[in-house]
Amino acid sequence: MTLFPTDHPSEIFFRKTVQKRKTGGDYSVRWLEHIEEVDESAWDSLALPLKTPFLEWEWLRQMESSGSISPQKGWRPRHLTVWKKNRLTAAAALYIKEHSEGEFVFDRPWQDASLRFGIPYYPKMVGMSPVTPLSGYRFLMAPDEDEREMNAFMAQSIDHYCIRNRLSGCSFLFADPEWKKYMTGLAYTVWLHPGMKWENPGFRDFNDYLGMFRSGQRRNIRRELQGLKQNGIRVQCYAGDEIPREFIPMMYRFYQSTNQQHGPWGCEYLNRNFFEGLYEHYRHRLLFIGAFPDGDSSRALGMAMLIFKGEKLYGRYWGCASHVKNLHFSVCYYHPIEWAIENSIRVFDPGLGGEHKLRRGFHLSGTYSLHRFYNPRMELLMRTHMDRINHLEREYIDSSNAVLPFADRTAEK
Repeated sequence: MTLFPTDHPSEIFFRKTVQKRKTGGDYSVRWLEHIEEVDESAWDSLALPLKTPFLEWEWLRQMESSGSISPQKGWRPRHLTVWKKNRLTAAAALYIKEHSEGEFVFDRPWQDASLRFGIPYYPKMVGMSPVTPLSGYRFLMAPDEDEREMNAFMAQSIDHYCIRNRLSGCSFLFADPEWKKYMTGLAYTVWLHPGMKWENPGFRDFNDYLGMFRSGQRRNIRRELQGLKQNGIRVQCYAGDEIPREFIPMMYRFYQSTNQQHGPWGCEYLNRNFFEGLYEHYRHRLLFIGAFPDGDSSRALGMAMLIFKGEKLYGRYWGCASHVKNLHFSVCYYHPIEWAIENSIRVFDPGLGGEHKLRRGFHLSGTYSLHRFYNPRMELLMRTHMDRINHLEREYIDSSNAVLPFADRTAEK
């Protein structure tokens, strides 16, 4: 199967790149079925410089070694690694998928079209940090590599693997906005999605943050926070080694209950071993925020687990023992924002969904997925309609940001 016409610029560039690699003789490609097949220090030499923590070796290893992400659950790890002699010089976290669950990019229209055409939609290749709908996915590579050339070489390696193994296509989900520029030049189609973001312009403290709102909303937020205090509920933040071990089974139970409340729309992939593994090997990136009655930290009413790296904070999991008015807003938004201000965090990504976030200092911001089908009819269908789809998504983002409850701030895009 030929993906591009022979005179397509991307195909010409690919051919030149592959010829250069072959004649040089220094580079080789290895496909891995487990992240543990590559040394942690080698992988993290490429991943640690990135802003995202979700492509680091330990995060991915805990997904796999805990059994949370596995072929039995429809996720087959198939990581691409590029070696220059014995040195890992580039890598990509990739998975062969038998379904679209846990991706949070809702591709049902393309599944339906594939069914009508009589074209198998699965299996497919997906590049993302599993069940983690937070922007930052990209190929990892050493700083001395030519980024344009290596991206092209890796993209073609993926094409060859997918076509040889009869995969329907390849998608990169929650792509790094800067990296997507390389991939659109390699014939990937961009799909725009609305995401949430809070940005810190340099707030001095939480009161400074409240000052961004119109007076009515400032009163609402203060009332929501005061209501918890009046009911004897204390909210406390714990980062890294401050996190008590006994919080781990609590957080796992909260994670379970939250997913069970969503019924068939839940996404319960992670098991207790995953949370325990993070505590043992990855808690330097963890922030726990708990709500406790009368200051009793052994009886959490609700709890959130977040991840931080550098100047970015990411919301991940939350749950509560019973419904308490405004508990969710306090644990998942207000106290993370206060902690972010105190710790010089510039961006807080709370995860997907929830227009109630817009009234609490967040704004809609574009996130991106990148797609390629190997069937020409499916590829043409997506390219034909994607401009219109993206236009509608952009209109929704702009119209939502136009009515944010800010006092003296132009709505951000």
